[in-house]
Order: sequence, then structure tokens, then C-alpha cells
Amino acid sequence: MPLYFLSLPLSSPPLSPSSRQNQLTPIPNHSFQSPPHLTTSPPIAKQPSPASWIGKLRSHARSNRFQDALLTYLEMTITGISPDNFAFPAALKAAGCLHDLNSGKQLHAAAVKLGYHSSSTTVANTLLSMYGKCGDIGDVYQVFDRIPYRDQVSWNSMITALCWFEEWGLALEAFRCLEEEGVEPSSFTLVSVALACSHIGGRDGLWLGKQVHGYGLRTGFFDRNGKMFTSNALMAMYAKLGRVVDSRILFEQFNNRDRVSWNTMISSLTQSDHFVEAVALLRLMVVEGIKPDGVTVASVLPACSHLELLDVGKEIHAYVLRTDNLFENSYVGSALVDMYCNCKQIESGRRVFDAMTECRIGLWNAMIAGYVLNDLDEEALRLFMKMEAVAGLCPNPTTMASVLPACVRCEAFSRKKDIHGYVVKRGFEDDRYVQNALMDMYSRIEKLEVARKIFESMDKKDLISWNTMLTGCVINGCHDEAFHLMREMQRVRGAKENTEDYDNDDCLNVPYKPNAITLITVLPGCTALAALAKGKEIHAYAVRHELALDVAVGSALVDMYAKCGCLMLSRRVFDLMPKQNLITWNVLIMAYGMHGHGEEALKLLKRMTTDGVNPNEVTFIAVFAACSHSGLVSQGLDIFDRMKEEYDVEPKSDHYACVVDLLGRAGQLEEAYQLIMTMPTGLDLADAWSSLLGACRIHGDVKLGEIAARSLIDLEPKVASHYILLSNIYASAGLWDKAFDVRKNMKEMGVRKEPGCSWIEASDEVHKFMSGDESHPQSAELHGLLEELSEKMRKEGYVPDTSCVLHNVREEEKEWLLCGHSERLAIAFGILNTPPGMTIRVAKNLRVCNDCHVATKYISKIVEREIVVRDVRRFHHFKDGFCSCGDYW
Repeated sequence: MPLYFLSLPLSSPPLSPSSRQNQLTPIPNHSFQSPPHLTTSPPIAKQPSPASWIGKLRSHARSNRFQDALLTYLEMTITGISPDNFAFPAALKAAGCLHDLNSGKQLHAAAVKLGYHSSSTTVANTLLSMYGKCGDIGDVYQVFDRIPYRDQVSWNSMITALCWFEEWGLALEAFRCLEEEGVEPSSFTLVSVALACSHIGGRDGLWLGKQVHGYGLRTGFFDRNGKMFTSNALMAMYAKLGRVVDSRILFEQFNNRDRVSWNTMISSLTQSDHFVEAVALLRLMVVEGIKPDGVTVASVLPACSHLELLDVGKEIHAYVLRTDNLFENSYVGSALVDMYCNCKQIESGRRVFDAMTECRIGLWNAMIAGYVLNDLDEEALRLFMKMEAVAGLCPNPTTMASVLPACVRCEAFSRKKDIHGYVVKRGFEDDRYVQNALMDMYSRIEKLEVARKIFESMDKKDLISWNTMLTGCVINGCHDEAFHLMREMQRVRGAKENTEDYDNDDCLNVPYKPNAITLITVLPGCTALAALAKGKEIHAYAVRHELALDVAVGSALVDMYAKCGCLMLSRRVFDLMPKQNLITWNVLIMAYGMHGHGEEALKLLKRMTTDGVNPNEVTFIAVFAACSHSGLVSQGLDIFDRMKEEYDVEPKSDHYACVVDLLGRAGQLEEAYQLIMTMPTGLDLADAWSSLLGACRIHGDVKLGEIAARSLIDLEPKVASHYILLSNIYASAGLWDKAFDVRKNMKEMGVRKEPGCSWIEASDEVHKFMSGDESHPQSAELHGLLEELSEKMRKEGYVPDTSCVLHNVREEEKEWLLCGHSERLAIAFGILNTPPGMTIRVAKNLRVCNDCHVATKYISKIVEREIVVRDVRRFHHFKDGFCSCGDYW
């Protein structure tokens, strides 16, 4: 509470007891009345002595009863007792701990008026501490500069205050000045200095931290009473600087480890992603007879979350329930909610949430984040609204960063941009957590320009900001911009090296370094554009910076090489990985399938299960696709029949669609149709009908094609490919009137065909070609080369397949239109702009048409080049007039 009475002059007469009572507390209404014969006045109570007032004040401050301490000081001064050099430190401590700057300033004014600010170093030190907790850095400097005799406590308070204000470099400079003035540091000094080193980070932070460690060894700090206190700080410092091994060595050197030591080590291991070691250390702690407390539990539960160790988490939960007062710990409750939600036990997490008697905002944030993590977006939004409307809690930046993804995904929340207005209303628009979440939101609703404006307006970008913007570019198909942004982030200076911490930046003049998240974000861009050279550059960077061993980066590299047509390199990366997870196996199986190596894909499935990795839904989609592209009908059907019984994976819509494609591609159209008719109710039929329609296009089945198309158009009337395939079927059968009717219907529905587009990389630059494109600088040369190649191809026996042209025009015009297909333009560009004999790699957004497929076989023979074309379905390796697909595609 503000000490308004401190402004009264010291000469003011004290208030009478009755008036003072009316000022401070209401007069109680006693039912007891004095007997009528007692007419004499009661004796006046003896006033407490100054020493008793000050003793009471100091007792409240030592017991952390800070509000009572300030009330006692107020009453003491009202009675006319002047505070002294013992009263001021107690009252100032209370004001600082309550973050009551107004009362602190009034106490400061009273201390100045009585002269204690300069005559008592203790008062000056507590003033310094008070301003450090609730003032600003300017106030701290002013008080420190006016202390005539600065002792060890003065310097410690100053260094601590600088750390509070995150002035890490100045804190280290203050430590140097302390030594120059001949003041001996204490254990508290080294703790603050170690904290400063850990926040500077990078090579400089580690170098300075080692000096602090060496100073402590030379001066014998580890032989004093503060040994564990200082050692714990050094352990935390090494872990924060990425040297968790050094932290563990320090820990193991101590003989008399206390609970704080164990907690520090467990927390350091968890924060450094050494989750298995953190759980193992908890078990060792229990074995050695150290009883875990709330800090221990809150530190180790995140490790259980990341490892999805539900059974271990339940054991810890049982311990919490058996231990007095531990379950009421809000941090423990939040960690339990987080653990259950990460282990997909959302209902258990909600039961923990509902059982907590004191639900602080951290607990609400954990529950909201848990719902979002499990894609329960409506539940997350309802809880978010309930937090403020029912619980009366105001959201903080963490709340907003957690709930924003739910706003993006939830269809019921249609006015998505309104949440930005709410953020501004709450004053969170400058918080980096929230800014990053807003950037992600706008990117995912295809408002990349808004995300870019937020990014450019940020005063301090961290690595997460750059990664978020990179992700936005990739998901919006702006791959070239993503590559440019990645180069730019490495040129930006003034950022801390290798950091993801929101509190650590602008300490070292070094560029941002892409981390594992950056690489797995950008690598799909190389895949989309078939930019093999850029992919190899990223791979080289990953190897140099020891990121290639990361399982997520390794999986992304396997995928990149496979989708850039380098299956051999993809397999080599896979084999060199120290550890493969389910995603890695799925990626490689899919890669072999896309390249038409179905038998090898089936061998990988067998080896995967032998290695103890259980396949999931995605695995079987990859396997069925591999069987489909290789014509392995019986093998695919056998696996489909066994997937539920043998692998405990329930067939979903995607699996049925893959098997329909498997049957249809092999010409078994009636069997494919019957499979659709027997699909369980509740499954989405669109992909299955689409697979059947594509098969009807391959085999020219007009009747079944019409059935499939009608079913698809009923389900998805705005998807252009359904109309295009049906029109293709009619055109191939010479039914031009029906083909025109489909096109007319498509136009009336406002459905537009996606234009064909192909990419090719040359000279570290990706070139894009559209069908019929004549805007390229080399357009005349490209068309000239294609005409020349056409003449040579005709001599080799090439006959254009004009059934791919959906226009009822002369054959000559159809042949001219075929030469304008985007993949043919890209191939011509590759021939003109790459050295003879070099493999040409092209990526296309649609399927390769029949004529381009035949033409490319001839071109590969004529120019004596291998040509690799990736269409939307699979890879085609053309060489010496043949294609790897064996014309089965």
C-alpha cells in the first residue's frame, strides 16, 4: 500500500489514539458494556517503545509479511517515533518485494530528510536493492553513485540490479570495478557474474564463464561455506552455454550435493534436450535419499513430455498426490497438464486442471496449449474465453501465442484478423512471442504481405522470428523468397550466436546462424523447385555445423534428394544417419515408390519392422503408392488385407484411395469400382473416386469415368481436375461435343484449370516456365530448338499424340500446342544452358501428358542426356530412349 502519511512533516503532532484508530481500522462494535457503578476513566495504555516498534517492523520483514511491515512503519511514524537505520532497511525491503515504487520513493525521501541515505551504508544498499526491483536503471545508478562508502553488499546489490535489467555486459564490468576498488567478492557476487556470462552466450560467454570458474578456484570459493551455492550457479551457467557435459562433470565432483544441486542438474539436462539423462538422474536422486520437491517435479516432467513417457509421468503424478502440499503447487500442476497433453491424454490433463484449487495463469496457458497441440481448437478457444470471463484472469503474451494457432485452424472462428485487434487492445503487439504467432497466423491464411510487415516492423528479431517468416514463405509457395531470406538472416549482425532464447540478443556482433528448424523449413523449397544445387549447399552447411546428425534434418535431406531425383544420394544419407525414426523410414519408402522401385520399398517395410519401428498410417500410404507405380497388385492387396490384423492400423480413406489407384492403374477398373462401393460408411470417398477417374483416363473407360466424375463433382464441385479428367476422357474418345459441354459447365461454375508449370535449376538459379510461355528471354531459342528436335524425332519414328490437346483444331495446331507444354520448354532450356552430358532435372506441378512422355524418351536419345522429370505423382528417368516407369504410370 502507498505510504501517503510519509509526506507529513516530522514536526506534525501525533494523532490521538482514537483518531489514529479511526484512520487505520474501523472501531469494533463490542457487545460488552461497563457496569454503571464504574464511573472512573480507564487507565491509559502504555505506548510501545521505539525499540519494540522497530523490532516488530523487522520481524514482519524477515517473515516476508511485507504488507504488515509497511503498515507497522506507517503506524510507528504516526505515533511520532522517528525511523532509524534499522527501520529503513526493513521498510525498504518490504516496498521492493511488493514492487511498490511509490512507497519506496517516500521512504527514500524520509531517509534523505533524516540523513540516513548517506550516513548508513545499510540504508543505501537497501535503497539500491529497492530501485533494482521496482525502479529503473537510472535510479539504481544515482543511488549507487551517491554511496560514500561502498562495501561488498553495495557492489553485490549493484551487480544484481544490472542482471535484473539484463545489462549483462555492465554487470561484468561492475565485477571488474569491484576488484579494482579492493572489495572482496562473495559467493553471491560469483552467482550473479555466472548468470551474466550465461546470458552473453556464444564463444565469448563461455570464455568469460571459464574465467569466472578459474577465479573461484584460485580464490578458494569452493572451499567456503558458499561452495554449493556457487557451484550450482556454475552448473547452470555451463548448461545454458551449451556445455551440459561440463555441467555434469561439475555435479559429479561434489560430495555434499544438496537438493538445489540435483534440481539444477535435472533442469539443465531438460532444458538442453537431454531428456533421457534427466529422467535417469531423478531416479538416482531418489536412490540417494534426496526427496524431490516441486522444483524437481516441474523440471523433470517436461522430459517425460518430450519422450512421451506416460508411465513415468503417472508415477511422478502419484508421488505428487502422496506428498503434502505438492499437488497445490501451480508449477507442478502446469507441468502435469503439459505432460498428459503431450502424451495425447488430454482428458487426464483436464482432470488435473479441474482439480487445482488455485488456477494461476500458467496453468490456464498449459491447458490451452494442450488443446491446441491436440488440434482441439474449439475447446482451446472456449477455455480462453472462460479464463477471462469466468476466472477473471487477464491473458498474457504466452496465452496469446498459444491460442493464435487455434484461431487460424478453427473454422468456427471466421473473423481471424479480429484477434490481432484484441492483441493490440491488450498491449501485446510488441511482444516477440505474439509477433511471431501473428506472423504465422497471417502466413497460414494467405496474407503473407501482412506477415512480412509485422516481421519488418520488429525492433528485435530472434531466430524464431526468422524461422517463422521462412515457414510463411514456404507454405505460400514463395520458395525463391525463402532462399533470399535465409541468405539475408546470415548477413544480419548484432545477434547472439546460435540462440533461440527470447532474452538473449544484441550481445555479440555475429550473424544469425540457421539451426535445425531453419534447415527443415527451407529444404522443402529445394524439393518443390528441384533445386538440387541449393539442397547440396544446405547439406554442406548441415555437415559443417553438425546438424546433419539431427534426425529431423536427416529425414528432410533424405526427402530432398529423393524428390530432386537423386535416389542414390537419398539412400546414402539414410544409411549414414546414426538414428532413424518413423518419419525417416516413411520418407525413404515413399522415395523408392515414387521412383518406381516397389520391390525395394517392400523390403524396407520388412526391415523397418525387424528393426523395431512400427509402421503407421503414412507408412502404408507410401507402400500402396509404391506397389501402384510398380504394378505389384497382389502384394499391395495382401498388405491391405493384413494391415489391421498384423500391424493394428485401421484402413482410412487415403488407404482405400491408394488401393483403388493400384487396381485402376493395372486395368482392374471394375474391381476398383466395387472396392469404393464397399468402403465403410463415414469415410471420405473423394480421393477414391479421383483415383478411379484417373484410371479411367488412362484406360479410356468412358462409362465408369462418367460415374466417377459425377460422384466427384457432387462432392467437390470447385475442383478443376475432375472436369479436366472427364474432358480428357471424352476428347480421347473423340466425343468433342461432350468435352465442350464439360468445359462450358466448368466455366459456368467459375472453376479454373491450374496452368501447367515447370521448374529447372541452372547456374544456381531456378527458372520457371508456364505452358505456352513466350515471356522468357530465351523464348525464341527454346522454340527453335524444339522445332529442330521435332524434325529429328520424326525421323526416329515419333508420332505426336494429339489426344492430349483438348481443342478441336487442325492437327498442325495441336502439334504446335504440344511443343508449348511447360516441361518441354524446361527441357529445352536445360539443353541450351547446361554442359553436354549433364543430367537435366525438371519438376512439374501436374502429371506429364502422354505426348510429352513419349517425346522426352526420344529427346533423351537424341541429345544423349539423362532427363529426370518429377510430376505430381512420380519420377520419370529418361535415358537412351527409355523411361524408368516402363510406360506404366
